[in-house]
Amino acid sequence: MVDHPSCGGRMFDQGLRDPTSGGKARAPLTLCTVLTGAGWIVPEHHPPEPLRARETIVVRGPATFTFVDEVDTRAEPIACGEHCATPEQGGTRHRRGWNDRGGGGRGATTLIVGAYPVRGEISRRLLDALPVVLRVDAGGTADAVLDHLAAEVAVDTPGQQVVLDRLLDWMLVCTLREWFDRPGGEPPAWWAAQRDPVVGDALRLLHAEPAAPWTVAVLADRTGVSRSTLAKRFADLVGEPPLTYLTRWRMTLAADLLVEQEAATIADIARTVGYSNPFGFSAAFKRVRGVNPSEFRRIATTASLAAERTVQPAPVPLEKSSPLAEQRGHRLESMLG
Repeated sequence: MVDHPSCGGRMFDQGLRDPTSGGKARAPLTLCTVLTGAGWIVPEHHPPEPLRARETIVVRGPATFTFVDEVDTRAEPIACGEHCATPEQGGTRHRRGWNDRGGGGRGATTLIVGAYPVRGEISRRLLDALPVVLRVDAGGTADAVLDHLAAEVAVDTPGQQVVLDRLLDWMLVCTLREWFDRPGGEPPAWWAAQRDPVVGDALRLLHAEPAAPWTVAVLADRTGVSRSTLAKRFADLVGEPPLTYLTRWRMTLAADLLVEQEAATIADIARTVGYSNPFGFSAAFKRVRGVNPSEFRRIATTASLAAERTVQPAPVPLEKSSPLAEQRGHRLESMLG
C-alpha cells in the first residue's frame, strides 16, 4: 500500500555533528540515517541502537528518542522557537542552506533525519504494523538513495528542498520494503497480499475506486478470474472477503473525511465513499467503528482540539547556528492506498 509517498509536516534535518554532540526528537514516525560517522539512537523505554554509516533506523512515536555519540552522552536539544515550525504547527522544518561549509571536524557525523507527523485512520494502518524501532542495514536497495542524498546535500542549489523531500520519501519506502520483506519477517496481510497478481490488482482497484458499485462478480471480471477464485484467494491472503474489506476501507476513509472536512454533511461523506443513502452509511459506520458518524466526528474533533492546546514545542536536533524555515508539506496517508 506504499504507493504514493509524501507526508505532512516533514522535518528534513541534515547536519554535521562533532563526536560530543547529541540531539533529541519526537514524531509519530522518524527516519534516521547516517552518511558518515556513527552514533546511537536511544529511544525512550527501549534499548539503545547503534547507528553506523549507511544504516537506517525508523522510530515509531509518540515517545521521544535521542541521537548521541555514546550511550552515556547527554543530548542537548535545541528548543523550537521563532525560526522553526513544529509538525503540529504546520509545515516542515529544515536547514536553509544544506552545505555545511567549514563545518564538521575530524570524526564528525553526518546525520539525516526525516520526521513524519501522522494523522488519520489510514496512516494508523502503517503505524500499527511497525515496531517501536526497526533497523535496515547497509547494502540494500536504499543505498542508491543514500548516494543521491549525499550528492544533493553537498551543494546548495535552486530546487534543492523539493529534491530532498522526494529523496527522503523514496528512502522511507525503500526502508519499509526492506524491513517488511526481510527473511523471517511477518508483514501485515495488506502488504503481503499486494504481491499476488490477482489479489494485488483487486486491492489496487478497491483503493483507487472505493465509491464504485463493486460486487465480487465485477471485481473478478476486472482482475480476470472467476468469482470463486477471487473470493478464495482474497480471503486466504487478506483474511476477509473482498466486500468485507471494502466496507472497512470505506469506513476508514470516511473516518478521516469526517475530521478533515468539517463543513461536509454526513450525506456528502456517504456519497464520497459509495453510499447513496446516508442512513445505510451511518449503520455501516457504527457497525465497523462502534459509534455513529456524528458521534465519531464530535469525539475526534474534541480530542484534536485538546491535543492542540497541550502540545509543547518539539526539540529540534539541529545546531544552534542553523536557521530554520517553514515549507509546505504533504500527507503521509497518501502513501497508503
